[in-house]
Amino acid sequence: MFIDEAQVHLRAGRGGDGCVGFRREKFMPKGGPDGGDGGKGGDVVLIGDENVGDLTQFRHSPSMHARNGDDGQGRDRFGHAGGDLELRLPLGTVVLDRQTERVVTELTQHLERVVLLHGGRGGKGNLHFKSSTNRTPMQNTPGQPGDEGDFQLVLKTIADVGLVGYPNAGKSSLTNCLTAARPKTAPYPFTTLHANVGIIDYPENFERISLADIPGLIEGASENRGLGHEFLRHIERCRILVILLDMAGTDGRDPIDDYKHLVEELAKYSPELPLKPTLVAVNKMDEPAAVDNLKRFKRKFRKLALWKISCLTGEGLDELKAELRTQVRATGTRVMPK
Repeated sequence: MFIDEAQVHLRAGRGGDGCVGFRREKFMPKGGPDGGDGGKGGDVVLIGDENVGDLTQFRHSPSMHARNGDDGQGRDRFGHAGGDLELRLPLGTVVLDRQTERVVTELTQHLERVVLLHGGRGGKGNLHFKSSTNRTPMQNTPGQPGDEGDFQLVLKTIADVGLVGYPNAGKSSLTNCLTAARPKTAPYPFTTLHANVGIIDYPENFERISLADIPGLIEGASENRGLGHEFLRHIERCRILVILLDMAGTDGRDPIDDYKHLVEELAKYSPELPLKPTLVAVNKMDEPAAVDNLKRFKRKFRKLALWKISCLTGEGLDELKAELRTQVRATGTRVMPK
């Protein structure tokens, strides 16, 4: 199961306590204070990792903490610092404070490191308190607690191409045809409930691009109806969009209305989405009804470039695949080497 949202409780390590100690050696009966400081507590560090796909690791581990620092010891021995808790998150993860709902940070670069919570400072040993008037100090300070908090992790998928459309338009089928990903396909709506990311390979050029199959939306999705924001947030990070239409009009749908509503919902959710480079692919062109519907659609949208495809017969898939690479390159994004 693809997990794109998680709630976690995180705590940095506590600092170790300072030590009260005195040097006691032969011929040095009054060696003076030698209590060492406590070690610093470990930090909670977030690391962006392109090899991590989702937030599954937090499903069964909702509470985690870094190691505490060791206490100081006699003979001027300082405690070891606690080990950091390093959490590797998929690129596109947004971290929010659950109490204030404020965005704390987001990870968009591979191996990007963010210290989310700082470990507590170690306490001071009694060697720091000696003076000319206090030759045998009994004071020390305890270690400080580390930072702690409750956070919401939200994954906004980063992909080169975002595939959007109404339920049962054929998005999962197209993903199966173009990539090695295998999302569920069935002749009923909402077979895809989570974003699926696949890789489109171009072996002749030793290149590849990523494609995200976004769950189907319905009218009112910008108001969080249906899957609503569960899928819309994934579209934000895609570099180009492919609007997929069911040109056969399955279940009595009208592709003209579908296209209008799709564009409206994207614009309502974010004014930036309509500004992204967008291709319009019309699917199910192997069905007779699609030919008549396509004529009506072209009369309505004369200046709109269309890519006629059929996931069943493979019609137009090679041309669409080549155009996707061209469009991704046009955004200034470096196509990933294979």
